[in-house]
Amino acid sequence: MASVDDILTPIVRNLVPPSLAWLRARGTLEAMKLNLTNDELLSTTRSVRKRLDFDRPVERAVVEECLNLALQAPTGSNSQGWHWIVVEDAAKRKALSDIYKENFKLYASLPGRKYADGDQRIAQMPKVRDSAMFLADEMHRAPMLMIPCIEGRLENVDVATGAGGWGSLLPAVWSFMLALRSRGMGSAWTTIHLILEGEKKAAEILGVPYDKITQGGLFPIAYTVGTDFKPAKRLPLEKVLHWDKW
Repeated sequence: MASVDDILTPIVRNLVPPSLAWLRARGTLEAMKLNLTNDELLSTTRSVRKRLDFDRPVERAVVEECLNLALQAPTGSNSQGWHWIVVEDAAKRKALSDIYKENFKLYASLPGRKYADGDQRIAQMPKVRDSAMFLADEMHRAPMLMIPCIEGRLENVDVATGAGGWGSLLPAVWSFMLALRSRGMGSAWTTIHLILEGEKKAAEILGVPYDKITQGGLFPIAYTVGTDFKPAKRLPLEKVLHWDKW
């Protein structure tokens, strides 16, 4: 017969997320890391949608560790103007997901980009579209959602200011996704919730000072179903590489 401790311990662990120190003391964080080379990590970190495990809880401590690594990314003039909003609350996750889903309907109704006959991206589009629709319907089920933010408003700035602003946030976001991948987790890079009034609505839900802070996307956070991701099919380098001139 199971003891009281056997019954209560899993319940308590679900109610109280383990701390970083707790996990480190038990070697859990190290055990969670995948044995990937740098090249494997860089070439197999994908935007994951259908293989996000919505039923497995995510530990705060692991997300905090990934964000600590993200903070080592480049930041213009050492400004470190980034902020990270991680949403666990179910009602807020649903509200943000509803914004995303409503905007996705608009996005999906727009004419898609046209490619020349024989372009490999044509064959890939049905699969991409299907997984995007899946995420739009299921985003709210992710254990956590994350919105990266940068200080200042970037919608009406000149090219140099915009490049500097986004360049002080997006590398850190990518570092975060790499850190997730190395720990058997995944996310999907999405920006659709920002369309029209979506960013402002999200700011109201989360108490973000909209006139001072720009949101950079909406990222589901979850463990992945399996970790056997492969490099994506991309256009060959010679089609996009330019030496000395265009």
